[in-house]
Amino acid sequence: MAEFYWLLIASAFVFMMQAGFLCLESGRIRSKNSINVAAKNISDFIISTAIFWLFGFGIMFGDSVAGLFGVSEFFFDAQHSPWQISFFIFQMMFCGTAATLTSGAVAERMTFIGYLAITIVLSALIYPIVGHWVWSGVYPSEGPLGWLEALGFIDFAGSTVVHSVGGWVALAAIIIIGPRIGRFEEGIRLPPGNNLPLSALGTLLIWFGWIGFNGGSTLSLNNDVPLIILNTFISAAWGGLVAASINYWRDGYVEVGFVLNGTIAGLVGITASCHVVSPGASVIIGSVSGVIVYFGSVLMARWRLDDALDVVPAHLFAGIWGTLSVALFGQTDRIDNGLSTIEQLGVQALGIVVIGLYCFVVGYAAMWILNRVMPLRASKEQEEQGLNVAEHRATTELFDLLTSMQYQQNNADFSKPVPEEPFTEVGQIARKYNQVIHRVNSEIAQRDDALMRFQESEMRKSAILNSSMDCIVTINRFGSVMEFNPAAERTFGCLKKQVEGKSFIGLFILEADRKKIFESLNSGFSTSNGLILNRRNPFRLQRSPNNDFPAEIAITKANTDASQESEYTLHIRDMTRHVKLQERLKFLAYSDPLTSLYNRTYLMDSLISALLFATKQKTSVGLLFLDLDNFKIINDTLGHKAGDELLCEVARRLIAVSDQFDVIARWGGDEFVFMMTDNVTESRLAKRAQQILEAMRAPVHLNEQYFTIPTSIGIAYTTEHSLDADKLIQQADIAMYWAKEKGRDNAQFFTPEMANIVTKKFGFEKEINDALAHDQFSLVFQPKVWMKKDTILGLEALIRWNHPTKGIISPADFIPIAEESNLIVKIDEWVIDQALQQQKVWRDQGLVNLPISVNLSGRHLVSDSLVAFVSEKLAQYNLSGNLLEVEITEGVLLQDIQRCIAVMAELKALDIKISVDDFGTGYSSLSYLKRLPLDILKIDQSFVEECDSHTEDAKICETIIHLARSLELGIVAEGVETAQQADMLQSLGCEVFQGYYFYKPMKSSDVALLLSEESVEV
Repeated sequence: MAEFYWLLIASAFVFMMQAGFLCLESGRIRSKNSINVAAKNISDFIISTAIFWLFGFGIMFGDSVAGLFGVSEFFFDAQHSPWQISFFIFQMMFCGTAATLTSGAVAERMTFIGYLAITIVLSALIYPIVGHWVWSGVYPSEGPLGWLEALGFIDFAGSTVVHSVGGWVALAAIIIIGPRIGRFEEGIRLPPGNNLPLSALGTLLIWFGWIGFNGGSTLSLNNDVPLIILNTFISAAWGGLVAASINYWRDGYVEVGFVLNGTIAGLVGITASCHVVSPGASVIIGSVSGVIVYFGSVLMARWRLDDALDVVPAHLFAGIWGTLSVALFGQTDRIDNGLSTIEQLGVQALGIVVIGLYCFVVGYAAMWILNRVMPLRASKEQEEQGLNVAEHRATTELFDLLTSMQYQQNNADFSKPVPEEPFTEVGQIARKYNQVIHRVNSEIAQRDDALMRFQESEMRKSAILNSSMDCIVTINRFGSVMEFNPAAERTFGCLKKQVEGKSFIGLFILEADRKKIFESLNSGFSTSNGLILNRRNPFRLQRSPNNDFPAEIAITKANTDASQESEYTLHIRDMTRHVKLQERLKFLAYSDPLTSLYNRTYLMDSLISALLFATKQKTSVGLLFLDLDNFKIINDTLGHKAGDELLCEVARRLIAVSDQFDVIARWGGDEFVFMMTDNVTESRLAKRAQQILEAMRAPVHLNEQYFTIPTSIGIAYTTEHSLDADKLIQQADIAMYWAKEKGRDNAQFFTPEMANIVTKKFGFEKEINDALAHDQFSLVFQPKVWMKKDTILGLEALIRWNHPTKGIISPADFIPIAEESNLIVKIDEWVIDQALQQQKVWRDQGLVNLPISVNLSGRHLVSDSLVAFVSEKLAQYNLSGNLLEVEITEGVLLQDIQRCIAVMAELKALDIKISVDDFGTGYSSLSYLKRLPLDILKIDQSFVEECDSHTEDAKICETIIHLARSLELGIVAEGVETAQQADMLQSLGCEVFQGYYFYKPMKSSDVALLLSEESVEV
């Protein structure tokens, strides 16, 4: 019974070592990682316990396979005896110890998951295998002993099996993970720990637990236990003493870490041989362990291997030494395995090497693979932040304090106190820190308040100086610059430091004015010569030689009269922009922005002045009024940009043929006025007009095409009778339109007859408007017949004007005038409305409706209103489109053939027939005739008139008839006045006629009688 009692008690002692390792590691590392270490320690023990129960114990103590590993005793349960269970618990404590050692070496930089992964590898693949090689025989099982045990290898309580195994895996982890940030950087020394008293307590707990570690390895409470415990304590004491002594001897002080590690190294070193050595040998073993741990730590640093807790020197190096000590100091009679000292030393060395290779290779390979799958190293940010927060979101009082202080440092925000944790040392530090910060804030606030008042005073003084849009320069009585504001720096192009102390007059006053300004300065700017105090002085300053500008200077005295040194402030305004703006406004007021020629306003002012001068001097003023022919076509086809380029080119050519006395202005659009005032005669005006025409005839290149600029020029000049400006412009304008009537591209002098014609046209336009308003127009109808008089096919509506005073006015007199304006559209619409209205009247009278043809102007045909108007009227009078026929002249087709085709197609959609009137007198293209939706061609009466007497006219008529038939168009001969004409046309193939030979135009009442006669075939 005592045997398993002792195992349980020893297990409790060994379990106490877990608490010792927790305290040791938590105190030896920085506080920001202490929680992480505590969590790691307990997690290591939990995982190692679970794995050891599942299969670790079975691999280590189960039935052996060739002395390499066990294959039984898995899932340890109640079927076992109390001693077996006690033995399992004891060995389970050993496994947890080995796992704890490894993770402690890489503390502060390995992820928590990394800790757990290494624990699993060590507990499952490394520790049980090594344990089977050495200790399998201590537990009853079948099969051979572990192969090292069979060779005589001795490791009583695990210097190698526990501590060297943990140390080898720790070394592999250190190499894989790498050092902590700043560990080997020059000038950086990481703190030895955050709580060394806690670490010391941990070491004592480990020491206390080692009683069970070594004493329990007897597996029973026998006579050897006291000596084992004595050897253990002696070795630990000498290990700590020697390590501390070497530290003091080499470094001049005692570092607590070496005391702690020396003690642990002494414990590790004696563990393998504590049952076979004397207390004297224990002194040697412990002392050498102290030497090993010190110089091993130095060697690790030299190799730049960062062992956070010196696990490798204290456990691996000391464990190797302890394992060799079995052969070196062990008493042969106690060992009693038949091996000599040399043989025992060889076996011990073999075990060290084989176990070391196995542990390091398997551990390194496993961690290398794990590191590829999941990074074992914490990130730089996590390591700097601390693993307490990064891994567990857990903080400490000190960490919270440091975080708050760091925030204040980074943001320079000391307005809020750091948190105070009552009844703790950290809380007392925080309270004192807050008191210091409060005092500092109070002092700073007072200083800031005083500084702010001073700054506000200075800002008020310098606000005008710095923010003024004008230059503000202060000079002393010698003219040296004292102040030079930012506006002055911008205006004069130099910095204050470049001009401070230098003469303002020498730098910025024109050389011609310097003497005068020096005199003004010496008089205090009080003389009338030069600049005057408290007054705006227009002046010219210079930014540099040959770079002057207009300015306005106001001077005020900057100090009182009582001051010994006079100072003056110059308020300087750069007037360059103002002057340019005035010039620009003048340009815009009197110039054309596109061509840069004078505009209408300037021309009228100049013309008025020239006429006044000419009246006094008995001289003449001549005007040439220019209009560009076909400019609208170029502008519409090539675009407005090309039109603008053309206007600019015209301006250049006009300037080229002018002299210094001429005034050229763009009147508007494509109209220009050329005014001559020097030696004006009719011959000089004609010569100048001819020069302009020749200049305009030269080709101009636009959009990769060449064009000419034909120009119509009207010329007017004053004679002995004085004229006002408007009258002279009007005369030149009238003459220009006369030049257009004469075929364009020519010049015409104004004559009184031109004015009469224009006046007549203007009067006609007004009278036409009145005629439309007062029903002075009427319609007459001329029938169109088929072969003979009694077969009527249709009617043509013809307009008549019965003027109340002038009587009947021929369409030939007023239609051309109306076509020059939109009056023709009104007349066309009146004719269409009256013709359809008459159709309705005849229909209501029961008469047969015949198609009525009306003449359309070209302006109306291409307008947007024609189709809509016709459609509306047809609907208004409830008439079909086949009762209306429109006639267009051949010349209309030359205006916009595409638009004509589109409109004619819309009319055809209304079932309206279309005929070409006066065919043969224009210039129609046969290709156009094929494309146009026409129905009828009308032979002009100029060919019909002599077709019976002149062969040429007969041939023309015959050609037109054949053309119409080939195009499947109807043919009408108009103006037939004799039987011979009718017979000739019939012989040529014409069947439809219109003219006085058959019917003259008649009133609507006569047409009604004609249509009602039974003898007439309709």
